Amino acid sequence: MEEVVLFLLRAKRATYAGKGPESVSSRPKSHDLEYVEDDLKYIDTYLGGEKFAGEEALWKNDVPFWSMNYCGRVVAEGFNGDFLKEALSQVQKEMPYRGPNEYKKDGFSYKCTVNGDFDWFEGFEEIFLNDKKIYECMFHGGAIK
Repeated sequence: MEEVVLFLLRAKRATYAGKGPESVSSRPKSHDLEYVEDDLKYIDTYLGGEKFAGEEALWKNDVPFWSMNYCGRVVAEGFNGDFLKEALSQVQKEMPYRGPNEYKKDGFSYKCTVNGDFDWFEGFEEIFLNDKKIYECMFHGGAIK
């Protein structure tokens, strides 16, 4: 399982969080990002921008085995997409879903809470600017068969 989690961390840092290139859209106006190493594949696909929904998923030998759905929105002025990507790039193997429990920089504060484990979880992330909430995102997922 550690091999899979480490792959997921590399994939996240190489795609959206790392400002990686988008692949061909799988649906009209979708944003798709893909990362592959040997027999493991990661695809992140989402719709929207200021209000968005998406899914990250993992495959081994083209068989899906894990997925995470997310839905979020900007709720106030001052949102900075680069700060979100920087926070998401800090993802840790102990909590490989979105970003770390907490990340702060230049008046921005990212907070993430998760209940459950890699096989079945739910979580919530928020960004504050000078203590005012400007962004929120819910996510959930786990192992699939």
